Amino acid sequence: MFKEFKEFAMRGNVVDMAVGIIIGAAFGKIVSSLVQDIILPIIGSFGRFDFTALHLTIGESVIAYGNFIQTVVDFLIVAFSIFIVVRQMNRLKKREEAPKKAAPPRQEVLLEEIRDLLKKKK
Repeated sequence: MFKEFKEFAMRGNVVDMAVGIIIGAAFGKIVSSLVQDIILPIIGSFGRFDFTALHLTIGESVIAYGNFIQTVVDFLIVAFSIFIVVRQMNRLKKREEAPKKAAPPRQEVLLEEIRDLLKKKK
């Protein structure tokens, strides 16, 4: 069982996924800081809103909808950032995969050589 687990854990896809998750978590922290420390204060300055302070009290329950708004903004920024990164990666990949001028088939090359030789004889 240990041997099978080791084979599973060491496959390329699992390792790539783990690296992606770790980088994604770090990227999420950066974006959360960007939203919380830069974007929301700028938006809040226009409407005098501190989104994290927005809440609704019903009886003894507190509904913190400001935190929800901040989380939605976080998500939108993360999603847009990932979209831009993936879009750029796809563009680079398309450039690399651009069809290179394939060498003509051997028959065509020989026919062209014969044609050129015949032209020289005339």
